Amino acid sequence: MPRRTRSQTHILKVITTLGTPISAQDLYRQLRDHQYRIGLATVYRALEALKLEGAVQMRTLPTGESVYSVPKEDRHHLTCLQCDRTIPVDECPVHDLEKTLHRTHQFRIFYHTLEFFGLCPDCQSPDLTNVATADHCDP
Repeated sequence: MPRRTRSQTHILKVITTLGTPISAQDLYRQLRDHQYRIGLATVYRALEALKLEGAVQMRTLPTGESVYSVPKEDRHHLTCLQCDRTIPVDECPVHDLEKTLHRTHQFRIFYHTLEFFGLCPDCQSPDLTNVATADHCDP
């Protein structure tokens, strides 16, 4: 187990306890609520170190904001570009590719993400649905 700073240990404890992705600024507020005295810059540095260690994963939302969580199972999402709703997807077509990349490039993979961007059913107009279907049905 790598040696961690006290700040990294506190951050990892809070992220693990939350169980849901959190932004660095919201994490900073959570740490303050737990009486941990850590500056915002330290939170960013600690998150970067934990990310490089593979102890946390980062996901960038369509808004550009990054959120952090502990790596669990691979994360896959359908993200609506209009309402920003994110729908988790359980299927993973990337596992075999991950194994091949590890074997052929000796690349140490901590986790992977897969994200598709489009419009959720609530945000689709009937015209967009027909166009999208027609585009994918051409031989």
